[in-house]
Amino acid sequence: MNQLIQALSDPTRRRILDMLKKQDLTAGAIADEFHISKPSISHHLDILKRAHLVASEKEGQFITYSLNTTELDELLKWIYKLTGSKKK
Repeated sequence: MNQLIQALSDPTRRRILDMLKKQDLTAGAIADEFHISKPSISHHLDILKRAHLVASEKEGQFITYSLNTTELDELLKWIYKLTGSKKK
């Protein structure tokens, strides 16, 4: 869960997730939307992959990234159980 929280804590990574919510994208297409270096985008994508928030698929020389909501679903279930079980 620490990797998940760390991944979500950065505004650049949250923006990448918002982009992937709309459609799968290559690393180059993602990088084109930012004013930072491609290696920096690759670093952000690596953190998102390690947190299981994105999946990647190699297609020739390109890597296409897609959103993986499984970890977020688990986090939301845990938060709901934590907060929903309290009686007021």
